Amino acid sequence: MTAQEQFDDGMFDFSQGEFARAAAKMKTVLATNPDHFDAQLALGMALYRLGDFAGAIAEGHKAEKLRPKEQLVHTNLSLFYMKSGDKVTAEHHGLQARIAGWRAENQAAQANSPGANTESDPELQLAKPPLPTVKVIRLPDKFPEQPWKKKHVGS
Repeated sequence: MTAQEQFDDGMFDFSQGEFARAAAKMKTVLATNPDHFDAQLALGMALYRLGDFAGAIAEGHKAEKLRPKEQLVHTNLSLFYMKSGDKVTAEHHGLQARIAGWRAENQAAQANSPGANTESDPELQLAKPPLPTVKVIRLPDKFPEQPWKKKHVGS
């Protein structure tokens, strides 16, 4: 059975509420592929569901090492720490999750903005609109009299 098949089986067990079996399968996947991010996340959540908050926190930090700016990692760690009674650390990871979410939204907005990635695609460079020409206006040296203004005569 491949690591992906074991992961899929573990996720099925998790969805059926078989958290101990899911955790065992995720550990098997991680034994052969320690960089399997999704298995690392799932193992932490399975341990959390089993009530092993210390184990869930340890596995959550392993996932954090794999992807330190991943929103879901910090969301999970916030939950794990809150359930273990460490509100301060839970709030820290909650804030990190929010920052990661903002970062992802900003990157998505930049990717969808007009003109994004045109530097890397030469065909899109041709489609850029030309820069507008600037018209130079020369001001007169002396302004004409303004007859509509009344001249004040001293009394």
